[in-house]
Amino acid sequence: MKFAYFTAAAALLVTGCATTEPAPTGTAPQAEPSATHSQAAYEQDRAAILAMQGEYAVTFDFRETVPVAEGYELAEPKFTPAREVVVVVEDTGDFIMLQHLLIVGEEDNPFIVKHWRQDWEYQPDSVLAFQGHDDWTVEPVSAGEAAGAWSQTVYQVDDSPRYAAVAPWTHDEDGVSTWEPPVSWRPLPRRDDTTRDDYDVIAAVNRHTVTSWGWTHEQDNSKLVVEADGTTHELVREIGVNTYRNTDLSNDQAALDYWAATEDYWALVRARFDWLEDNTQRFHIEDDAEGTLLYGPVLEAGQRVLFGLATVDEAFAEAETYLDSQITVID
Repeated sequence: MKFAYFTAAAALLVTGCATTEPAPTGTAPQAEPSATHSQAAYEQDRAAILAMQGEYAVTFDFRETVPVAEGYELAEPKFTPAREVVVVVEDTGDFIMLQHLLIVGEEDNPFIVKHWRQDWEYQPDSVLAFQGHDDWTVEPVSAGEAAGAWSQTVYQVDDSPRYAAVAPWTHDEDGVSTWEPPVSWRPLPRRDDTTRDDYDVIAAVNRHTVTSWGWTHEQDNSKLVVEADGTTHELVREIGVNTYRNTDLSNDQAALDYWAATEDYWALVRARFDWLEDNTQRFHIEDDAEGTLLYGPVLEAGQRVLFGLATVDEAFAEAETYLDSQITVID
């Protein structure tokens, strides 16, 4: 398969950005709760995170709302429907990894694109922070900020980082759970990166709400221009609502089959980025807007595994050449 394989999926990636595999069974390892966070509350947190696995009819809805810069004209709203399966890749109690798998194409002949990933860690010691201009730092989390809280780190389709933040979960008496951290920076989404160059970073509040019918991912975004000296200017504000409604997808097995065939390959890709987070303080990850330098080739190598055109090790060796060329350790 060639890079053109992903053409049909590109519109979803730039705008959205039978039973699914269950979470691992058995009693989860017990984390040490903080003085203000009980074991029962910790279990409620875990249940809310694990409730985001499943089969979903999804809508990605982004609308610019306030033109802050003088003379700025609001962009057209962007609304995209999609189908996704979310699987639990890892659950060790105080760490949960959820992988999103995008179902694209005809109902009876779908193909699968590995989509975004979310990692949740209880009472983390550190968190990734985007600095603009493709630079990332690993920032310590204070004991007070971490107590009773979870970090969410979101990764792109090639497993490079997208954004991260730390906050506690809240649970109301009606069974609705919400996680809302302070504002954090993130790179441009591909829906903008491929079409415009008038701003440099998004400052976002990222809110997850888990309900009986599914869950929502809300974003309150400010699009910022970052000057060479680090000063920022707000261009426009945007709201985004990604809605995940529980749905019995007739072709979800294709997503599960894709993941079963490629998960060992993606584990090697993840390990490459994990090494950066564990062994450096600052690093740089570069790609072009269309993804031809990194995410396209890394996804394509995974397709070679899926179709039996390469072993896991062969495909990763191919992907690693792109990873090495686009990743720079700063310190």
